Amino acid sequence: MTIQDLDADQRAVLQRRVIRVLTAGQIVGGLATAIAVTIGAFVVQEAWGDDTAWGGLAVATVTVGSGVMSRVLSTRMVRRGRRPGLATGYGVAALGGVIAAAGAEWVNLPLFVLGLFVFSNGQAANLLARYVAADLAEPAQRGRAISRVVFASTFGAVFGPLLIGPAQRAGEAFGFGTYTGPWLAGALFFALAGTNIAVRLRPDPLVVTGGVDPDARRADVPRLSAVFGVISASPGARVALLAMVVSQAAMVAVMTMTPVHMRIHGHESLSHYVISLHIAGMFAFSPLVGRFADRRGRETTILIGAAILGSSTVLAALSGDGPVLLFPALFALGVGWNFGLIGGSTLLTESVPEDDRVRVQGAADFAMSVLGGLAGFSSGFVRSALGFSMLSHLASVLAITLLAVATVHLIGQRRLASLGA
Repeated sequence: MTIQDLDADQRAVLQRRVIRVLTAGQIVGGLATAIAVTIGAFVVQEAWGDDTAWGGLAVATVTVGSGVMSRVLSTRMVRRGRRPGLATGYGVAALGGVIAAAGAEWVNLPLFVLGLFVFSNGQAANLLARYVAADLAEPAQRGRAISRVVFASTFGAVFGPLLIGPAQRAGEAFGFGTYTGPWLAGALFFALAGTNIAVRLRPDPLVVTGGVDPDARRADVPRLSAVFGVISASPGARVALLAMVVSQAAMVAVMTMTPVHMRIHGHESLSHYVISLHIAGMFAFSPLVGRFADRRGRETTILIGAAILGSSTVLAALSGDGPVLLFPALFALGVGWNFGLIGGSTLLTESVPEDDRVRVQGAADFAMSVLGGLAGFSSGFVRSALGFSMLSHLASVLAITLLAVATVHLIGQRRLASLGA
């Protein structure tokens, strides 16, 4: 079956099926990812003390690993299709959850970090799934298609932190340590997500659109520099990549240190709820953001995201030692990230040649995740040396930079449009 064999109604039916399958995977995969975000730093603190500057190591490992594996999985998709790529990512992530659980149980940080890196395959698959939603979507509906898959993460991501307590108690009932049970639960969730994709994502949307090259060899995979050259050649793609990178870096830096900051000041019991609200902000408004992007433009969506990111990080900086302002600040931080991700992802998809699209998507996620991971890793040292408030201010600088670049690009696009008219 190819896309040429489908009429409009058949294409719409197949697209709805793809969205349903991806939605189920995002819900379950989101549960696992939320666990890593919420308690990864606690395992490091358990080993090296509450005030360690290495508190961002866990989230940084998952984020950087997600970027590396995005490149690997997208390359597999080019040769085999979306289904083998996503199923592989979720399946390997389940193994990583088991390894991370062993590292947490034995307080063995090298083993724990190895498990986190393998676990990051699941986050890479979750992120790449949003592009799968756009494969069969009509051009005018790509923003909405991407947003529906991102929105599906809301349920898993919001309830994931709330399941940490029950998972801890279940693990302790079997004689495991406090932080072992949640990682085993994460492994189970990723295994379920992989099974869902492997069984139900048929036919493969990338195969239907003709985007698979089964004869491609690993040696034929272009270097990252060549793929980034494709992005560099398009002004829209450059702005899209910057939006994704800045949104991820600013969000990860502040979000990673929020549970650490709260634990130091005696508010660990509230940190799960702050992160849950933050993740709700990241995903809950996705359908509205997708519609906005389709109607008002991708660049305008990025501009609004940058403004919300900047406002949220300023509010986080003003929170002081108390938890009250962190609830709205982290919620707005998630909303700003959502605008940047959906606006940037849609603009990127439309700004590069179709033959390069899958590889460019993987390279963009690689850059977004690696730089976001570096921001998360360095955030622990910045907080330790300068404080949580200064860390939040530095994230504000990133948001202001994106706002300025996106504004200049949008003005330029409007001038070109008026000259063309």
